[in-house]
Amino acid sequence: MYHIKQILSLRTRLTIAAGLLAVLALLIAAFALGSRQVGRDLDSASAQALRQAVLQAAVQCYAVEGSYPASLDYLEENYGLLVNHDRFIVTYEAFASNLMPQVNVLERA
Repeated sequence: MYHIKQILSLRTRLTIAAGLLAVLALLIAAFALGSRQVGRDLDSASAQALRQAVLQAAVQCYAVEGSYPASLDYLEENYGLLVNHDRFIVTYEAFASNLMPQVNVLERA
């Protein structure tokens, strides 16, 4: 009779351990998925922040010089704009010197 209690107790312990391992695996998976989503959100926020920085530099140039710059390089050289070209693709399309340029920022894959 004593052996049966030990076997049931061991079986119960193994069941509990397996359940705890399953819960731990689920928590790790949830954390991994959550951190991946946070990373994507941060990348999106970085791209939007860069677009806003380019537009603000262009507006500053317009306020100082009376015209929007013709290129992104001009903003980088004269207005201290820093762009991580290894991480982002920035398209800067200036149609006319008195019209706000079109700015798009894409993250490199």
